[in-house]
Amino acid sequence: MATLLFLHTRLHRAAWAAGIGVLASQALAQVADKVTVTGRALGAAQVAGFGDIAPSSAPLQSSLFGAQQLAEAGIGTLAGITRLDASLGDAYNAEGYWTILSSRGYTLDNRFNYRRDGLPISAETALALENKERVELIKGTSGVQAGTSAPGGLMNMVVKRPAGSIRTARVELRQRGSLLGAVDLGARFGVDSAIGVRLNAAYEHLDPQVRDSRGERSLAALALDWQVGPDHLLQVEGESSRQRQPSVAGFSLLGSQVPDPRGIDRRRNLNAQPWSQPVVMNGDTASLRWQSRLPGLQGLGEDWRVTAQAMTQRLHSDDRTAFPYGKYDANYECSSTCDRFAPDGSFTYWEFVSDNERRTTQALALTLSGAARTGPAEHQFEMGVLRTRYQGRFQDQIFDIAGTGRIDGSLQTPRSAGFGDANTDRDERSLEWFVRDAVRIGPVWQVWAGLRHTQLNRRSVRTSPDTEGSLRATHVGRSTTTPWLALAAQLSPRTMLYASGGRGLEADVAPNRARYRNAGESIALQSRQVELGLKHGTEQVEAALTLFDIDRGQTSDIGACAAPGSCARLSDGSARHRGIEALWTRQFSVWSWQASALWLHAQRRGARDPAVNGQRPVNVPQGSLRLGAEYRPPTMSGLALHAGLSAEGNRVVLPYDASVRIAAWHQWTAGLRWTQQVGSTSITWRAAVDNLTDRRAWKESPYQFGHVYLYPLPPRTLRASLAASF
Repeated sequence: MATLLFLHTRLHRAAWAAGIGVLASQALAQVADKVTVTGRALGAAQVAGFGDIAPSSAPLQSSLFGAQQLAEAGIGTLAGITRLDASLGDAYNAEGYWTILSSRGYTLDNRFNYRRDGLPISAETALALENKERVELIKGTSGVQAGTSAPGGLMNMVVKRPAGSIRTARVELRQRGSLLGAVDLGARFGVDSAIGVRLNAAYEHLDPQVRDSRGERSLAALALDWQVGPDHLLQVEGESSRQRQPSVAGFSLLGSQVPDPRGIDRRRNLNAQPWSQPVVMNGDTASLRWQSRLPGLQGLGEDWRVTAQAMTQRLHSDDRTAFPYGKYDANYECSSTCDRFAPDGSFTYWEFVSDNERRTTQALALTLSGAARTGPAEHQFEMGVLRTRYQGRFQDQIFDIAGTGRIDGSLQTPRSAGFGDANTDRDERSLEWFVRDAVRIGPVWQVWAGLRHTQLNRRSVRTSPDTEGSLRATHVGRSTTTPWLALAAQLSPRTMLYASGGRGLEADVAPNRARYRNAGESIALQSRQVELGLKHGTEQVEAALTLFDIDRGQTSDIGACAAPGSCARLSDGSARHRGIEALWTRQFSVWSWQASALWLHAQRRGARDPAVNGQRPVNVPQGSLRLGAEYRPPTMSGLALHAGLSAEGNRVVLPYDASVRIAAWHQWTAGLRWTQQVGSTSITWRAAVDNLTDRRAWKESPYQFGHVYLYPLPPRTLRASLAASF
């Protein structure tokens, strides 16, 4: 009876969300049916940085994940995109926490590698996808697109904008009991359909396969635009999201041994203690964009435009967990193995509470772009300026020992004494000037060049003084210029061969802690990349083959790092990633195929510890493979059957001992889609099974916060959804 009541309550909430959408859609329909949808005079910005040039025609590799593709794969968070592209990997993806990804083996920085409609945002939150038209991954060194960012890739989310009459409602159920209700509504009205509106709303009860991790999340988003004549477009949008859910703590090594994943209860949440609290992440984001087509410029061309964009993002978080971290016990000497669980499966629980975290990001960009001709050369030109401000405001946190736990979940411990520890407030301002030019010389050759000059200003101060009364304030100023150059040959109308090279920059800072002799010191990390690629595309086939070589500077904590002044964060060689990436899609009459593969040779170089040199970095697989196939039976209209394979090689667990690894793994997905037309309503049924064979394996091995973590593959999971377009 209790189960029936629970399902009734959740179904009622989802039906309520979908019902509100139906009622709203009827009102919008009365307006939308009276107008004629016209083409858009101005398009959306391209994060690739070369105006309206399609990514398939640019000398760089990119992947686009559309809303329909994400729905087909049952992906509701950025973490799920790793199933669609072999170059993407998990880099500490815990249920109930924000997503951390890697691209080409490098961990993407959640503060600097994420964009929203081309403007920088903080990804230190739960990012909703229901109001996103697509997610773009621009691969390789991102210095041409961002002033400071990690190499490997830049992730951009494109917001859904008004696009005529749209009335869609969706309900999705996922094992064990997660239930989502979402609506997507849009219309155009006014003279010549000049004004557009689009509303997205979602509510989800979260009940994943891992026990003791129930929660909820919601999203409300509204986008408006006004076509002010044929040459001017004003776009305004905003969203508000909330997620409240306990995070899932990772497992770890047992002494020097990798535990057998078949003997681990992968549904257990080690964060489940009587005093545990959920992680709460609230986010509000709004943007304004004005685009104007300029009149013909003397001696240049007709298609010139200016774009002004402004964006503000405000995040409010309560970060809490019962944190399994090492084994600290008077009766147990961990010495050099404090970064893992004890051999008997015991560990120390630390209570971590950081309430009222506030992060604000503001960005303002002005861009001029257009085409021009100089003699035999045709130019696609873009120049602009980007001003960004980031502010992080925190309060003292709790990170205190609570007691002992066990990997089997058999021990409960009282909460800690609540010893407070200082946090660090941060301020950052950057001013970036950029210029890019794509030059076509005749029917074959193209030259692409980009230059970005960045001025950084960073400050930090502790939230409370240390024992000497100091707030340890720091201030770092830096200027840098990052170039990018590519040469492309159009071998045929559908085939391009290119070579490119570029540089990037990151700035690490020694933590503002007493144990660091150089607390607050800024450390510049240079990265450089060369790439050789071949791209081919027709209506039936898309293929790309890329060879890349990326070298990124590294830092390490040198010293005992136990007592005050015993540690220093210093430059420590580099991580060089060389690899081959292949992408292929093929469309037949009844078959569709997709393949993505990555072979990666990653190794540390020039490290202070000679034993580290030549070793593969932690949590980086040597190879990854993604395969997908869809079959549409010709005798059953509207039905499609699909299957997918994800596979990865082994991963290194310890930064100083490459012999300790988790094994390679693979998993299958299978499902179906059935689309039927009932009057004017299109109904799509979806059902799928993830990890079809219920394979048990360790999925990733992040070394985070000075500790080894192991996350298992999720167990076999059933999911089903129903979507209706009116």
